[in-house]
Amino acid sequence: MSGAGGEGPRLLAGGNPQIPKGDGNAPVQAYIAAMPGWKQDIGRRFDALVERTVPGVKKAVRWNSPFYGVEGLGWFCSVHCLTRAVKVTFFAGAGLEPEPPGKGKDPDARWVDIPEGGFDALEAQLEAWVRQAAARRGWAGF
Repeated sequence: MSGAGGEGPRLLAGGNPQIPKGDGNAPVQAYIAAMPGWKQDIGRRFDALVERTVPGVKKAVRWNSPFYGVEGLGWFCSVHCLTRAVKVTFFAGAGLEPEPPGKGKDPDARWVDIPEGGFDALEAQLEAWVRQAAARRGWAGF
């Protein structure tokens, strides 16, 4: 599967764009541009929210997902397309108030799934989580 007109990045399970690993804003913007349908709007809006909330945010694409981080603290969140939502994972999410609802094997990570049309209802909470997460030690790797 590929982007519109058969061109562009291959879409993996859930419509997640296959974007090569890269540092900086350009690979993140390539990922967002390749997000299918309504997911692209969520990607754009979340990226803008992070930029205005975390001055000097570091960006990269790793494992076909945009990562956001703070120099000296590491990566604090990532984005991933699922079939029915855009998943935002906070790597130190167990310490956020309130704790994001998604929970898996990693004792520290928490996530929230943003469904179609769901960004507006979550925007204020996402901003609070981004602000808190960016101030905590995250996942090392840059």
